Amino acid sequence: MAQAKGLITITDTRSPVSEAYRTLRTNLEFASLDRPLRTMLVTSAAPEEGKSTILANLAVTLAQAEKKVILVDCDLRRPAQHEIFAKDNSRGLTSMLVEGAKANNPPILETGVNGLWLLPSGPLPPNPAELLGSRRMEEAIAMLKERADLVLFDAPPVIAVTDAAVLASKLDGVLLVVSAGVTKREQAQRAKLLLDKVNARLIGAVLNNVKMEPGLYRYYSGGTP
Repeated sequence: MAQAKGLITITDTRSPVSEAYRTLRTNLEFASLDRPLRTMLVTSAAPEEGKSTILANLAVTLAQAEKKVILVDCDLRRPAQHEIFAKDNSRGLTSMLVEGAKANNPPILETGVNGLWLLPSGPLPPNPAELLGSRRMEEAIAMLKERADLVLFDAPPVIAVTDAAVLASKLDGVLLVVSAGVTKREQAQRAKLLLDKVNARLIGAVLNNVKMEPGLYRYYSGGTP
């Protein structure tokens, strides 16, 4: 696989951070016992909270559990998944939506991780929210669900633009990323309110940038606690 950025679940599988992603995977499995989770949106309250890196590592962790996963970059303003996985972004989701009838053969890319594929954003459109809210987007979601156990969608921060809320209403669940020391309480509350307004199913929140005690690092590295 080409040099990827920020994928600790590949570069250091025994780290406490990788273990935290596995715990998140388990929590999602329990959260979907009564209501199957086939499509999930990951967004954040505000910019610069690490939602794309978190989603990429979660996708890797799910694939490591022998699930077929497609990761779709729906951040049509500042896409990052093609950079994280070091992939070409000349064709992607927007190409698929514009081509219409040709969408049955989506430009899905192998990531180098067994069971995980990437659908990058493709060329950035002038009307992201309209594109994500279109009938063709609904058709694309349905088609992608047929190809994987779980389809994960990366979307812009929910407060900044309407894209995430528009897309969230079409999916089975939403995971909200908040950053310790960065996200303000009122921002998190505002994000939840916006998601509630479109009847999105908020599965939970991920707290990023949490400092871990040194003893935990020694434990996971095999040292003396």
